Amino acid sequence: MTSVAPRPPLPEWAPHEAVWIGFPSDQELWLGDLKPAEREVAAFAEAVHAGGRGEKVWLVTAHEGAAESAQRLAPFAEVIVEPFGDIWLRDTGPTVLGTGKDRRAQGFGFNGWGGKYDLDGDQDIGQRLAERARLPFEKADWILEGGAIDGDGSGTVLTTEQCLLNPNRNNLSRQETEQRLLNDLEFERVVWFGSGLMNDHTDGHVDNLARFVAPGRVAIPTCANDDPNEAVYKDAARRLGEAHLDIVTLPSPGRITDEDGEIIPASYMNFYIGNAVVVVPQYGAANDRGAVEVVQALFPDRVAIGLRADHILTGGGSFHCISQQVPA
Repeated sequence: MTSVAPRPPLPEWAPHEAVWIGFPSDQELWLGDLKPAEREVAAFAEAVHAGGRGEKVWLVTAHEGAAESAQRLAPFAEVIVEPFGDIWLRDTGPTVLGTGKDRRAQGFGFNGWGGKYDLDGDQDIGQRLAERARLPFEKADWILEGGAIDGDGSGTVLTTEQCLLNPNRNNLSRQETEQRLLNDLEFERVVWFGSGLMNDHTDGHVDNLARFVAPGRVAIPTCANDDPNEAVYKDAARRLGEAHLDIVTLPSPGRITDEDGEIIPASYMNFYIGNAVVVVPQYGAANDRGAVEVVQALFPDRVAIGLRADHILTGGGSFHCISQQVPA
């Protein structure tokens, strides 16, 4: 195989050919949330497809039974059957670099978010998806999840110390980690946050905390409604200021709990930037509409859409976590 020279990942707002979206497939994992989560994922896929004005949707299912449900709920999508553990393709899928004929898929090691969820199929789903898309695939020899980083296309990347420096991933120093990000993804500047959101089983993925919305411009939450992450947001703002990056803020959904009263990492930052739309997760919180309005102002060339993600969140993430775009 001829190796293609690496390029920095394009920003999410660059044109997409398609998007892989994970479709809930395991009854034992999702229990009573399976069918509602299927409907939330299908609604997300429909919004991204935008009646053909958006991008192609490749719904990834783990078996034929799930594929039948996916095709029924999302007849506009191409349904793919490839065994996997769970739907978080932002972390297990490949990162596609380059454009046009120069595209290639970059894979990384995956260990179930530090050994928490070791599920069959998650370790190599990225390579299988790349092969289906006829993209050259290379795999780096260290662990990295897509939700742990966010870049603006100019060589700057955001991440958290809690995740990338966690010994349950690689046992790499800060300098060694930065060098790997340079070698494999050509990021030139790493902006480090401290911790991510409370009770995030990913050990603080940055896509729940901070997102680039333009080159050099980062959106972060502001505290609302007894949000337990107030100190995290303030620390993020301080670090962005020290990095001389422009800051814009979204209201947070506040304190969101599950049926047992446990605080869960609900975040409007887990939005997905498609060709025609930006889809913002909603939780039935007071700031749902306000968050969509802010996102609309940030992306005037797209339509901001708020969609409920309560049942997807029971699995630990939201729309950005279950998707991985393929640049045009």
